[in-house]
Amino acid sequence: MRRRSQAAAAMALSGVRVLELAGLAPAPLCGMILADFGARVVRVDRPSLSSVASDVQGRGKLSLALDLKRPQGAAALRRLCRGADVLIEPFRHGVMEKLGLGPEVLLQENPSLIYARLTGFGQTGKYAKSAGHDINYLALSGVLSKLGRKDENPYAPVNLLADFAGGGVMCALGIVIALYERATSGRGQIIDASMVEGVAYLSSFLWKSQNTGIWSRPRGENLLDGGAPFYEIYRTSDGKFMAVGALEAQFYEQLIKGLGLDSNELPIQFSFSDWPEMKKKFASIFAQKTQAEWCSIFDGTDACVTPVLSFDDVASHQHNKQRSSFIKNDQGEISPRPAPLLSRTPAVPSCKRDPFIGEHTEEILLENGFTKQEIAKLHSDKIIGFGKPKANL
Repeated sequence: MRRRSQAAAAMALSGVRVLELAGLAPAPLCGMILADFGARVVRVDRPSLSSVASDVQGRGKLSLALDLKRPQGAAALRRLCRGADVLIEPFRHGVMEKLGLGPEVLLQENPSLIYARLTGFGQTGKYAKSAGHDINYLALSGVLSKLGRKDENPYAPVNLLADFAGGGVMCALGIVIALYERATSGRGQIIDASMVEGVAYLSSFLWKSQNTGIWSRPRGENLLDGGAPFYEIYRTSDGKFMAVGALEAQFYEQLIKGLGLDSNELPIQFSFSDWPEMKKKFASIFAQKTQAEWCSIFDGTDACVTPVLSFDDVASHQHNKQRSSFIKNDQGEISPRPAPLLSRTPAVPSCKRDPFIGEHTEEILLENGFTKQEIAKLHSDKIIGFGKPKANL
């Protein structure tokens, strides 16, 4: 892989300057996506006694430690925003306005600024100022009501859907859309990225397929929510799992063949009343072989049967290795390669460790026209912080 320094100019978002106000999981993902594809992302951290940030998605970012609650700190951010393309802020409605950093102020000083507001409930509405987390946003979107097994409570998966898909990714999409539009108009705009609405939009297929009969049965009894025996997860003899998604008739036939069954001796595929018994039959068969043995049977077929890989196994799987789908940083940490893969201007993610809080404070301020005297005064007044990595003894 080309080193990032050599490839930065070729990346799709090269030259885009982003200020990301430090927050929890969704905003850091948004900033990391932009950084992975070439943007220069400065994370604005709160000065801290600890140099280690809580942001585990700091890849490719710089860190500036700045106290926005102090007037001098807010004034410094205003200066930085005059030269920025994008601001990402993750606070509840009204927080930025109280700091004198609302969009009315910053867009007046920099009309081309894209001001991205990433929150759970959005900037308006009954819950705009309320606290919440992924499970709450998922609940209010309607999506949570669709997730779960038969005769059980709705089941919230790990915080991927609202926080990251409906939040961080949707916000990044909004930023790229706004940057594209700005190329024509020259004007910035405000992005109101609500995680409730983001995950609801993500579920558009569920809404638009309601009249097709796919969801006509109770939760957990439908084609795609765990009701069908041919769209299910089965335990193997070694305690691992196989995922089955043999929806189409030709794929289902290959599944049946791989299981050693004869379709002529079985109920028809879409006999709903027979699904529970068919699931028991499939489960008993899958439990007779190891995951590796089932892979040897189904690999190379169109039965739509794949192993459920753990984080420990996923990077070494042959398919993922062939595509270099996972990368390793300088500390030996493995993570997914940025997606999607662009042919001419692919992302070249940084392999360096994530930044310490305030590690680049002086560098960033100098680049933005602050004098060394101004920087020294801000530091003595405890408005900014300088983070230095500690030597390993």
